[in-house]
Amino acid sequence: MNLSKGEKNVTYVVDEIKAKEDGMREFLFTLGCYPGESITVLSHISSNYVINVKNARYSIDDSLAKAILVREGDDLRKIV
Repeated sequence: MNLSKGEKNVTYVVDEIKAKEDGMREFLFTLGCYPGESITVLSHISSNYVINVKNARYSIDDSLAKAILVREGDDLRKIV
């Protein structure tokens, strides 16, 4: 599933980056968002997402969230 369908405060593992536009993949990589990395949606308002990657918070739009394919990890749990 893509990150835009993820639940708030659930940690996922990035499976793949499927970028539609040039530079989108590189931008996400600069944030530390790459396959195998943990990612959490902290909030979602309208088409904006606040995510946590590598203990840093970033704001991304809906197109970027849809480009990040994630899965729930076996050893990951909800953040309270």
